[in-house]
Amino acid sequence: MWIAVIALILVVAIVLYWPVDPRLLTPHPNPVQNYDEAEQRIRALQAQEADQLNPLCRTQFLSYGKKVERVIVFIHGYTTCPQQYAELGKLCYQHGYNVLIAPLPKHGLADRMTEVQAELTAEQLAAYGDNVVDIAQGLGDHVTVTGLSAGGVVTGWAAQNREDIDLAVIISPGFGFAKVAPALTLPAVNLYSLLPNSFEWWDPALKENIEPPYAYPRYSTRTLAQILRLSLGVQAQARQRGPGAQTIWVVTNANDSVVSYPLIQRVVSLWERWEAGRVRTYHFPPELGLGHDLIDPNQPDQRTDVVYPKLLEIITE
Repeated sequence: MWIAVIALILVVAIVLYWPVDPRLLTPHPNPVQNYDEAEQRIRALQAQEADQLNPLCRTQFLSYGKKVERVIVFIHGYTTCPQQYAELGKLCYQHGYNVLIAPLPKHGLADRMTEVQAELTAEQLAAYGDNVVDIAQGLGDHVTVTGLSAGGVVTGWAAQNREDIDLAVIISPGFGFAKVAPALTLPAVNLYSLLPNSFEWWDPALKENIEPPYAYPRYSTRTLAQILRLSLGVQAQARQRGPGAQTIWVVTNANDSVVSYPLIQRVVSLWERWEAGRVRTYHFPPELGLGHDLIDPNQPDQRTDVVYPKLLEIITE
């Protein structure tokens, strides 16, 4: 009897603590060779976008009609869409950047209650990161990739794996979540990857009435597990080799109650072990009272008057 119990406990422990295989999240770069090819790939992206997509959530491309000195790719957060970065994208365009903001897979559908989002995988997020970085090579000589939250994890994966990124700006990345202790992140990933998916309201009081109107009001437990799985893959890769991006900025927010600051620090430390001078950090102070999504001006209580100038200073340095 006791032997069976002990055996069961061992099996459960092995399953819960089975490590993420970073080989499943390796890059497959296929960079474009010129502006025309980049534009063709963007048109292909737009052609693939479903008719069911919210018009605000389609790929946004602000271009000078040729390859310029600088290009920036913005990667939005989980359950939102490219509109999150529309205003900041316009400011970067005014600074001379070609700007690309493409929806993450399974995002931006007009049906905000869609269950399709639960099908998102870490592999799909990595492939998306490869694709937008590939496209960026034909849009500018200096490539910047910027992402928030889950988009920050994708940006972190790209910064780790792509040497053709000049600057990665990683904002409030979801390398871990505040509600999950760092030591329990791996078992949580494995557990929620095995359990049936569950949808939870971002705001149980407002439910489907949450703003902005183009963001999904619910999140999928299985998708959160996949975002964390990508994070664990980045950490495993960072233990084996240094990051590919030439410069990495990690921007955090003292009032962020969503992401895990200790896990963000862990990733920064892993990168700094290889070459500290390539990794820089900035922390928005608590007195600003910023929310997790400090980018989208349509979020309540925004301080884009403070946030945007600082991000533009980092991006354009």
